[in-house]
Amino acid sequence: MAARKDLFSRALSLDPERLHFAAHSHHLWPDASFDGQVQAWVEANRFADRKWDLIFGEVVPKAQGHVARELNLPDPDTVVFAPNTHDLLLRVVSGLERKPVRILSTDGEFHSFRRQGERWEEAGEALITRVPLEPFDTFDERLVAAAMAGGFDLIVVSQVFFRTGQVFGGINELAALADPAGPWVVVDGYHGFMATPTDLGAVADRIFYLAGGYKYAMSGEGVCFLHAPDGYCPRPVVTGWFAEFGDLSGPPGGVQYRSDGGRFWGATFDVSPLYRFNAVRAALDEAGLTTADISAHARDLMQRFQTAVADGEAGKLAEAELINPVTGDMGRSRFLAFRHDKAGAWKERLLGEGVVTDVRDDVIRFGFGLYQDDADVERLIAACKRAL
Repeated sequence: MAARKDLFSRALSLDPERLHFAAHSHHLWPDASFDGQVQAWVEANRFADRKWDLIFGEVVPKAQGHVARELNLPDPDTVVFAPNTHDLLLRVVSGLERKPVRILSTDGEFHSFRRQGERWEEAGEALITRVPLEPFDTFDERLVAAAMAGGFDLIVVSQVFFRTGQVFGGINELAALADPAGPWVVVDGYHGFMATPTDLGAVADRIFYLAGGYKYAMSGEGVCFLHAPDGYCPRPVVTGWFAEFGDLSGPPGGVQYRSDGGRFWGATFDVSPLYRFNAVRAALDEAGLTTADISAHARDLMQRFQTAVADGEAGKLAEAELINPVTGDMGRSRFLAFRHDKAGAWKERLLGEGVVTDVRDDVIRFGFGLYQDDADVERLIAACKRAL
């Protein structure tokens, strides 16, 4: 399929000469998101005191439906929203009664878990076992084996790792171990949601799934969500007053909770990100674009860039180690990750050429998406050759 720059005319017109190859980091926003933002303002003022009836009667259910269809969830009511995934993670972990919490995770999780986990350890609130990502070719087996050995209350793992782009293939195996009494399995899907086709239908009743709209959902910050399986963490300790509206359950005289995913609601929040998300999803539906379509487009662009690097067309980038090459037809990340000790310097040189990328430690990442075409990739290759 062809690029759809027409869907991003506002964003692209603000810096026409820029080559934005950080779609995996700060995805440009489609025009539809602007319309959604305006709609949020208009309806907030039109409905005023009746606003929250509209939000929970129409806006939230629409967003829940989009998430459920994207992930093949059997029930949209298992989905709840928050400004960031960290808030949702805290609510899940707060429901674990054992202290310190015994957590199995990896050395490649995003900072929303990494930093919090380290602080929990300092405070004596958690004991964390981290399985190294490397060597990559044995990671799945090593993590699943550690989980099967038992002794954990919580397992936290990324669907796609933010630094390396590798895809975890053992979600089904972890789901088979999940139990309401423990362990609970939390999958960080931020680099998977709308980046690669994801079907959770077979495991939705056993795993938590966290993701958001900042990246591939193209909706900006503030629209993060949690899919919460029934029966797991029925009464999170960290809770907001929105969780007490609806079909409630709990001990007589105790704090009552919604019985669906709404048990994880927080309190008052900015709802404009939900409007943006709904507007973007509607625009994609109108254009007939699925995650599979966009992923295939990005894969073609990545394949061309990967080949150019290997053939020496992109300057010294050929000296770097490509740690997540495009191979086969399996689901994958929407970026290429090159490891080199000059990654940071390369990023700055490319920025001088008008090319936006990003760096994690010694890894420079190039992200691909719907608003890039073949000509952009050729310009990127030429810029790498000049700058590197």
